[in-house]
Amino acid sequence: MKRTRLVARYGAIAAVIFAVAWLTLALRLEGFINRIDPVPLPAISARARALHSTSFIADLHADSLLFGRNLLDRSELGHVDLPRLQQGGVRLQVFAVPTIVPYGLNIERNERGGIDLLTLAGIAQLSPTAWLGPTGRALHHAARLRAESRASNGALLLVETRADLERLLTARAAGQDTTGALLAIEGAHALESRPENLERLFDAGYRMVGLAHFFDNDYAGSAHGVDRGGLTDLGRETLREMERLGITLDLAHLSPAAVDEALDLSTRPTVFSHGGVRGTCDNQRNLSDEQVRRIADGGGVIGIGYWKWAVCGRSPADIARAIAYVIRLVGADHAALGSDYDGGTTVGFDTSQLIALTQAMIDEGLSDREIRKVLGDNVLRVLSQNLPLAGIPPDALGG
Repeated sequence: MKRTRLVARYGAIAAVIFAVAWLTLALRLEGFINRIDPVPLPAISARARALHSTSFIADLHADSLLFGRNLLDRSELGHVDLPRLQQGGVRLQVFAVPTIVPYGLNIERNERGGIDLLTLAGIAQLSPTAWLGPTGRALHHAARLRAESRASNGALLLVETRADLERLLTARAAGQDTTGALLAIEGAHALESRPENLERLFDAGYRMVGLAHFFDNDYAGSAHGVDRGGLTDLGRETLREMERLGITLDLAHLSPAAVDEALDLSTRPTVFSHGGVRGTCDNQRNLSDEQVRRIADGGGVIGIGYWKWAVCGRSPADIARAIAYVIRLVGADHAALGSDYDGGTTVGFDTSQLIALTQAMIDEGLSDREIRKVLGDNVLRVLSQNLPLAGIPPDALGG
């Protein structure tokens, strides 16, 4: 009996040690993947403070849901949580969910299949997402965000409709420190090639979808894939249904052929949620001048990222330079912020320090009117056009 008690006691101690070691591994995983390599930040002027504090600020892309942190709590890890969004003045954050990430991913060429990094990360974090599959993972993260929104006492508002967007604007106008959250899918392989899954994810709250991510899939070619083709029949069908439901098309990561075809078919404004332009950082991850013009012609916006692949640097000045390039090419109505925070990126500052980018845009010579559009008015315009009015597909309302 005594030996049994000793075995049980030491077994419990070993289990605790294992759990602590595993938790430490999970925390180190994000600390390694989502890093801040601090860069010198500009001195903040009174003009920047006034402009930043009175602007609607929106970020089109962060992958913060992947890492299991409670976003209501301030963390020393990663780049985004609610306290840091509030400190940075962010009024609306798009939370994107990739559901498969290939081992050895790069911006040049990725094979479909093979080892999935998100499965390995889920195991390290003791997360059920390791075993759920793409659609299950998307549903799991949506449920988590909805639960955190409910627990936030109104500080985090899930934006699913134009009515929600109005509620967000009303709350901010009343002086409430409310931040909106909008769900996005990064790669339509999350639908598992089953058309009915689009409506399932719509019901879960997703309002933005990119058809491909780092590899070619059953919907579209990827800019980083092997064939890099256009849209498939399933991709075209999915795009039509997205527009009917009120889901915004995200062009990020699509191959040039798929971007062209998607723009040919789209009847609503699109977004390029995160990345850069070849005019300031020439690589196949970024948009050509012609692609920028075509997105702008359809009323869309280009979200400029904060990491090296996007802008060939990490400083606010590097980001502002790419934003100014878009504005000088197609006008101020088509540039936006698309950080790619918590997306396996190393950045120069986190979202709490976002005012440094407002100052950098001033230093780049942009006007207050142009900067307000970039900070969030352009995103607000596109979502106001694309979102369903109140959970009903916009085509059913004539909207």
